[in-house]
Amino acid sequence: MIFKKNVLALVVLVVIVLGASFIFLSSFDTKSEDLSPTAPHIAEHEVSASLLYGLPITGYTIETSAVKRNEFLSDILQRYHVDLPTISILADKSKSIYDVRKIGAGHDYTVFTDATGKAAYFVYQPNPIDYVVYDLRDSISVRKAQKAVDTKIETVSGAIQSSLYETLEANGASPDLAVQLAEIYGWAVNFYRINRGDWFKLVYERKYVEGNPIGPGRIQSAVFGHGGKEYRAFYFEPNDGQPGAYYDENGKSLRRTFLKAPLKYSRISSRFTMRRFHPVQRRWKAHLGTDFAAPHGTPIVATAAGVVIESQYGGGNGNYVKIQHDNVYTTQYLHMSKRAVRKGQRVSQGQVIGYVGSTGLATGPHVCYRFWKNGRQVDALAQVFPPSEPIKKEYQVAFERVLNEGQQKLAAIDDKKQSSLEIYGALAFRIENLFESEPDENRILEGFSAQIL
Repeated sequence: MIFKKNVLALVVLVVIVLGASFIFLSSFDTKSEDLSPTAPHIAEHEVSASLLYGLPITGYTIETSAVKRNEFLSDILQRYHVDLPTISILADKSKSIYDVRKIGAGHDYTVFTDATGKAAYFVYQPNPIDYVVYDLRDSISVRKAQKAVDTKIETVSGAIQSSLYETLEANGASPDLAVQLAEIYGWAVNFYRINRGDWFKLVYERKYVEGNPIGPGRIQSAVFGHGGKEYRAFYFEPNDGQPGAYYDENGKSLRRTFLKAPLKYSRISSRFTMRRFHPVQRRWKAHLGTDFAAPHGTPIVATAAGVVIESQYGGGNGNYVKIQHDNVYTTQYLHMSKRAVRKGQRVSQGQVIGYVGSTGLATGPHVCYRFWKNGRQVDALAQVFPPSEPIKKEYQVAFERVLNEGQQKLAAIDDKKQSSLEIYGALAFRIENLFESEPDENRILEGFSAQIL
């Protein structure tokens, strides 16, 4: 009995140590394909102590700050003894390169001042990559340039417990990847019915400037588990200049005739039904559309290519747009705050046709999406459309190489798929089974080794 207690104490101690280790390691769930330490990108001014943004710093005082709210270029430059006529000339020369009216609050700028305190150079950064150099010396000039960008291939996986955004962020990846996923699987996965326990694995590009991540690049391959099915996607771009697209493992395009929804990311607030209590009219009636709730001003896109046959304000429908796609299908988008297309205009799939609002009979901002098939209104989410053309024969060999590489990278993520909680549960179950009979020290150690490895 004493031996049993001692072994149990040892087991508990090991579990605590292992748990702490897995929690620590889980914070590195997003990883670079190259697991060796990565040297940060050295900024231009770190390569040469005499240069910054490609400009000589010798003889200048360097000051860096951020544009304040309601602050303009003239406000900044006048503090550095640049007169208004010079600023006017600079703004005029800058029009074709970078409109100074776009200089916005919160963005960084750097000023090179001479011995008199007057600005010689003004450098503005609209984003982490681009910068604009304003030369204020004798001959005023303006030029645009970019910092060096390092692109790495990284992976991330996770099981959704709350939202896709939060799960990506919790696993160390940019939540912006959620928008890409919605675009990739917009024809196959209903992102407005994501369930707790749905999961994903991604191989994607991540960009770095001066060693700092600035956001994700393109997703190269992915698998999304939803509703008991696995949806795989592989990006393929021919080397003959043709645009790239996503295909499944069988070479079938993920693109369909219609998108699942007219918004990239939102939630369903009301479904197609023959009996719904209308929140404004306060009576039971059919709701022959699907409501997608989203913030006011969210872009609404055409779910398929077609011609706009109506674009107007229509009583309870508010601002709406109706599109004829062919002799079979028609769609309508209601309650817009503003319409972005006119009657008779041809639109492409994914083109912005308006913005979410609450005009007409609506209690809050949303778009009511209506769908006609052969003149009869049907549930848009219940429709099944065939995929677009599969990969062309002349690209088959090249696609197979991309497919094999993508599958290998996705399979490699399986080794890290278990979360620390899953490992805890399996470990506890193993311990419980071991103690059902008389404990044997060798069996216990073998059990731990099998679970850890």
